[in-house]
Amino acid sequence: MLYKFKSKATGDLIMLEPNGRRILQLIGKEASAQGIIEPADMPAAIAALQQAIAQEEAHQKEMQAQAAQDTPADEPPSSAEVISLKQRALPFIDMMQRAHAENKDIVWGV
Repeated sequence: MLYKFKSKATGDLIMLEPNGRRILQLIGKEASAQGIIEPADMPAAIAALQQAIAQEEAHQKEMQAQAAQDTPADEPPSSAEVISLKQRALPFIDMMQRAHAENKDIVWGV
């Protein structure tokens, strides 16, 4: 399943189901097949996502510091790439900011 977020203020934003569900849960919306985010709800949703991003970044730094301590000096650090919440959420935050500025809803599943 895909989530296709639409707004008259922006182009469409498509997310895979797990990513879309996580974003919706973080902003306090039910991860249903269809829904709406009204302009009045967008500032709180943006703040919730920004807070979740900050928490994830702090956790990642803590994990990297712990891994650096546990890695022998002659072994190179792990370079495993993980797609962060920030990378997934920034397009959605941008969409909400633009929709809010134009007082337009964001809908999905319609």
